[in-house]
Amino acid sequence: MSEVAEFGEPGGVPVRDVVAGNVRRIRLARGMSLRELAETTGVSKALLSQIERGVANPTIDVLSRVAAALGESFVELARPRMAGPEVLRAEPGVRAEQAVRTLFGSWERRRFEISEGYIPPGTRSVKNAHGPDTVEYAYLVSGSVTVAAGDWSVELAPGDAIRFGAEHDHVYTTAGQPARVLTILSFDEL
Repeated sequence: MSEVAEFGEPGGVPVRDVVAGNVRRIRLARGMSLRELAETTGVSKALLSQIERGVANPTIDVLSRVAAALGESFVELARPRMAGPEVLRAEPGVRAEQAVRTLFGSWERRRFEISEGYIPPGTRSVKNAHGPDTVEYAYLVSGSVTVAAGDWSVELAPGDAIRFGAEHDHVYTTAGQPARVLTILSFDEL
């Protein structure tokens, strides 16, 4: 398993590719064909196909019509989805009481839930998923823990932090010592 996959932050993945993936994902989730989307939006099937393949540069008007037909906002079409975890390692020689370190920032308006967890030694958490477009942030306060989901697995030491898409099952596992983990779930408004 690879330790860290690439994460598409704004500027990291071309917006055209982000829009392409989101339009296709949302259209298929709604059970719409390209022909149906073309009829609903007044945008040609050929242009919609090019948008979904990431080869077109559609106007804001076209994207607004596509978003409306899919029952989404324009912003949702341009929102990057997490492809894998983003890991921040503790800074050697820097103690938490000596400095303030911003772990992750957000450019979105989202709801969140903060939890502190104690995981006993030799424990594997229950597989857990938190719904579409949920992002989980974890900061390891003490002990060591391995976080795994799908095709990736990351071992964290005290002071390490991780951010990943939490819409799929994931687990936290400890070895011979307990771990204390601070987690934040970030999700869209209902």
